[in-house]
Amino acid sequence: MEAKPCINSLTVKNSHVLPPDTNSHGTLFGGQLMAYIDDVGAIAATRHARMPVVTASTDSVDFLHPVKEGNTICLEAFVTYTHRTSMEVFVKAITENLLTGERQVCTTAFLTFVGLDEDGSPTEVPPVYPESEEEKWLHNGAAARAEYRRKRRKDSKELADRFGADFPWDPTTNRKA
Repeated sequence: MEAKPCINSLTVKNSHVLPPDTNSHGTLFGGQLMAYIDDVGAIAATRHARMPVVTASTDSVDFLHPVKEGNTICLEAFVTYTHRTSMEVFVKAITENLLTGERQVCTTAFLTFVGLDEDGSPTEVPPVYPESEEEKWLHNGAAARAEYRRKRRKDSKELADRFGADFPWDPTTNRKA
């Protein structure tokens, strides 16, 4: 497969933050922002691989600044790194007060997507290469982030095995059954 530059997958999404998108504090629901992040990330990954993709993981999402009702939210995403069947996508979300022009980065996130073949099985994705200084910086840190994700996934599987799918606590005693 032929390698592609990071910029080829660039995806931008803008939305006006309206009252139904906000909580009782007049700020964008965190879950809505996370849905936007997953959506724009999936578009960038699909654009890079030119195949269906699924979300494999989302790294921590830290809400750095509130996104207020009436502001806009602009998300930018692109593929920063690829492995055999997976792609790391960087997403940056910026809130803008349209009346003053003030802009703030409200969150950043890394997501991992896996390319799928016609049968829905993981399949090889094209390599990616960085060109700008920012892309190179993100690309150079990707292997360490991937190793962290592997460890985190192992820990998550251990938690799932330990607690299982049964109802874990006896509601009458508030203790493990």
